[in-house]
Amino acid sequence: MAEAAAQLYKGLDQLALLPDNRERQRQELELRIGLAASLQAVKGQAALETGDAYARARELWEQLGSPSEFLQVPYGQSRYHVNRGELDLAQRLDEDLLRLSRQRNDSGGLVLGHTSFGVGLFYTGRHAVSQSHLEKAIAQYDPISHCSLVRQTGTRPDVQAQAVLGSVLFCLGYPDRALARSNAAIAEARRLAHPPTLAQSLANGARLLSLVGDNAALGNWVDQLIAVTTAQGFAHWGAQGTIYRGWVKVMNGDLAEGISLLRSGSTASRATGAELWMPYYIALLARACEFGGQIEEAVTRLDDALQMVERTGERWFLAELYRQKGELLLRQGHSEAAEELYRKALSIAEGQEWPSSGNCAPP
Repeated sequence: MAEAAAQLYKGLDQLALLPDNRERQRQELELRIGLAASLQAVKGQAALETGDAYARARELWEQLGSPSEFLQVPYGQSRYHVNRGELDLAQRLDEDLLRLSRQRNDSGGLVLGHTSFGVGLFYTGRHAVSQSHLEKAIAQYDPISHCSLVRQTGTRPDVQAQAVLGSVLFCLGYPDRALARSNAAIAEARRLAHPPTLAQSLANGARLLSLVGDNAALGNWVDQLIAVTTAQGFAHWGAQGTIYRGWVKVMNGDLAEGISLLRSGSTASRATGAELWMPYYIALLARACEFGGQIEEAVTRLDDALQMVERTGERWFLAELYRQKGELLLRQGHSEAAEELYRKALSIAEGQEWPSSGNCAPP
């Protein structure tokens, strides 16, 4: 991927020497799309370089009349903004993509639109409608007619939909179905032998296992995630591997090393421009601090996570943040404040259709 990006930059330099006409614009659009797909793997989906590539591609796409064969441009832009925690902007891009794809009866655009919209809806805590869009994306994907989407977007969209659907199903109270979806996504990514899709699927799978509490399986998937990201130089997914390796260490009793990895992984993730998932990563760190008896530090970290949720709108884990903070306040003897947080958690969970008999708390 790094070599692909380098060659595409060289191609763009050469293209700039040609007369500026529609043919050159179309060639530049193709190169920019390829560059963006490469950069999202090497630099990260939220990296400024990735965003710049998609922004220029969007200008060219609109100048050429928004041709349907390049609907991956608004899709890629949405992925960039959602990973930066700009969820409202990403949602508007997804709605536009779905509307345009329906108007043109473009099946590939519908796959991309349902995938991106479904993923974004999950992050904002609308689990049931997220499930609907993700299942539509999976059902509509055709490996023959839509095979070019993998090259154009950098990962296979239906596999991403499967992986995220696992987290959605878990939060809706179906852990067995959730694990089945996640396992299917990873198996398909392995069959494709496509490293970015595999890294993305393993990262989503590791997150799900950290929620489920299967530490043995989590350790195995983390090892695989770190192996592929190290070999390929995938900064964004590699940082997630460090975070989940840290959580494995914590669960195995090595608090000092685990907390160190949780901190360094979170720092590395944010260095790519990513804000997505940070409230969950902070919650893991807070739980590790709690295990070490650092209750005040844990409360401070949860306050940081809650402020981030307020800023970005990433609400899928909000109920658990309130519940986790309530537990800590109860341990400090603040029973009334804890009860208020528990009530908030219940209200949010009911609105997001979480099951009353379970939650998404790390074990």
